[in-house]
Amino acid sequence: MSIPEGGPPPHSPDVPPVGTRVVVRHRLPAPDPFSGATLTDVVGDLLAVDADHLLVRTRRGEVAVPRPSVTVVKELPPRPSRRGAPHLALSVDDLERVMVGAWPAAENEHLGDWLLRATSGFTHRANSALTVGDPGTTLERAAELVEAWYGQRGLPSMLTLAGPVGVRPDADPLGALLVARGYVPRVATSALTAAVDEVLAAVPEPAHGGLRVTTSTTLEDRWFDAYRGYREAPEGPARAVLTGSPEQVFASVEDDEGVLGVGRLGVASTWGGIAAMFVEPRARRRGVASALLRRLAGAAADRGVRSLHLQTDTDNAAAQELYRRAGFVVHHEYTTLTRPRTPAGR
Repeated sequence: MSIPEGGPPPHSPDVPPVGTRVVVRHRLPAPDPFSGATLTDVVGDLLAVDADHLLVRTRRGEVAVPRPSVTVVKELPPRPSRRGAPHLALSVDDLERVMVGAWPAAENEHLGDWLLRATSGFTHRANSALTVGDPGTTLERAAELVEAWYGQRGLPSMLTLAGPVGVRPDADPLGALLVARGYVPRVATSALTAAVDEVLAAVPEPAHGGLRVTTSTTLEDRWFDAYRGYREAPEGPARAVLTGSPEQVFASVEDDEGVLGVGRLGVASTWGGIAAMFVEPRARRRGVASALLRRLAGAAADRGVRSLHLQTDTDNAAAQELYRRAGFVVHHEYTTLTRPRTPAGR
């Protein structure tokens, strides 16, 4: 299949994906004659990466930074699109891009600005096309290319469509096209955000009550077994997603009988993403979810993260109430649309 140009070239693990806003610190060819500095920073959008250079689009134009001179590359959040608290200042499209790194797919390919993601079917987010920006072709052709890409991987074609709260998929040109092609939308998902400090202020330290809250930066079998207890999580694909962020923290709450709940923090683009939250039915209404949330927010604060995001379905009233009490507000909604696969030969 032919994908229009615009996708990222290969990059080494220490370089963020193309399209990311970055700061590149690098050595100068000679000390600055005025300050004597030997290092300088380039800030902007990473346009291309090859063996010799990092190409960065700055406010003053494109800058090619020689790879041998680079000392560090760090991800930055997108520029705010409006005034206000950092967790509210990003546009819908920019927050959608930020959220990708906190729940990364095992395989990614760009279709213009769109991002096609696949992880052997593990979770909607890691197996759907993120449709923000311009696909570089007509919507009709883009839909055909997406369907072919997922078909080659034996997966149903799924696309996410983000917009303001309450937006109907068929009110958008792409959504209307997909519905006409037989796509079925699932329940809308709320993308919520909060300031880390506000979450820590809103969620009290848990009363002990025989509960132990622990965290780890590695995916331990005990945590993974508890996670797989409530949802299907194939070993390879699930581990790839859960350990694929630039940083991640796994939290669990236990008592003498075992693990009562788990949650995960994924750190990417200077934001923290809360996900994989689960509490055993026998432990509900004991403050387990709040204990997990506070510990993960604390882990974010320890890493200098100021803003959090998470996603939950709009019909999950219990989760919506928990997160709103903790200081989260709805930033926007998105809907995942799926084209049902037809039996072979039809």
